[in-house]
Amino acid sequence: MRHGIVDRWLKAGIISALFTFAIPSDWGVIPAYAFSSSSSSYVTSSYEIQQKLIEGLEARKDSITLKYKGNTKNLEKILKQAVMDALDNDPYTKYIVDRYTYSWRGTSSSAKIVLEVDYRESAEQSAYVNKRIESILKSILQSNMNDHQRIKAIHDYVVVNLKYDEDIQKYTAYEGLKTGEAVCQGYSLLTYKLLKTAGFKSYIVEGTAGGQAHAWNLVFLDGNWYHLDTTWDDPLTNKPGQVRYEYYLRTDKQMKADHQWTKKYPAANTPYREILSSLSSKAGTERAIYTALEEQLGYNLYYSNAAINTGAGLQEKVKQSIKSGKDSITVRYSGSENQLIKDLGSLYELNVRNIRYSATSMEDISDLRVEIFWQI
Repeated sequence: MRHGIVDRWLKAGIISALFTFAIPSDWGVIPAYAFSSSSSSYVTSSYEIQQKLIEGLEARKDSITLKYKGNTKNLEKILKQAVMDALDNDPYTKYIVDRYTYSWRGTSSSAKIVLEVDYRESAEQSAYVNKRIESILKSILQSNMNDHQRIKAIHDYVVVNLKYDEDIQKYTAYEGLKTGEAVCQGYSLLTYKLLKTAGFKSYIVEGTAGGQAHAWNLVFLDGNWYHLDTTWDDPLTNKPGQVRYEYYLRTDKQMKADHQWTKKYPAANTPYREILSSLSSKAGTERAIYTALEEQLGYNLYYSNAAINTGAGLQEKVKQSIKSGKDSITVRYSGSENQLIKDLGSLYELNVRNIRYSATSMEDISDLRVEIFWQI
């Protein structure tokens, strides 16, 4: 049930402070400290500082030392911005940095800059992730897939193959791939890496959800940005192969129902359900693809003839699912929840047992979205 998902997040602190930095007491200008090296080994601008830091971070160096030549009056401000820009250059690297400190010492015209970094993921571990990512994409993406199918395949892979780390110890994509467990930061890092390697523009979003710190993704598809939360689409039961799509390609408005963020990210304003409805209504060879996606995502429940309001209607849907070897179904129910409970009771006539259900209000209409589970 939806409430159960919220409870899950209320039990655990998902992300600790992602970044901390300390400014040593000797920060600033200390005269009588100069360099005799050739000028070619110096950086002379904020951009050059940033590029050297990017190179060091990508190589997972735990100590990056630079020699700066120029007026150091505003070096503190320049360095602070260069560090932040270097971290922002690659979201993946940024979110595997555990903590860092930076300092400089020098004269009014030159300085030695040192950035000390602790990583959650080593260079060797990142190399393992890159190798696995290439292998995963080869196995889940087919040459005839379009971008809509490719993003769904990536989302589904992460949801199916990761389990939430209830001990709050595993933060990285490496740990997720090696152990099959991670907190939301690991989910979003793996999702980001898969999307980026597959050629999609993507972000890792910092925010809160269910009252706790949280991380998820934004992805760019056919001219629109969408939110994508693989952690919250991972069912509590972790039943093999089970995937939810409540947080799949959502708008800002849809996500704000239980997710918040304070940093500025690209706006996500176009409902994906409307996009798929438009695409599936057009003639062409890909029409069947978009119709299938609508059904997989549950958007077919919004068809005008999809509503059920009788026990007989529920029985017919469940019969069809049982014939297909399924033990659950999602339907649109147009009656009250009290009437739903009575109609669900009629399903025992089909010789099923342990019937369970969850019911939530559907977006934009007054009907209920009902998930029904049973055992044979």
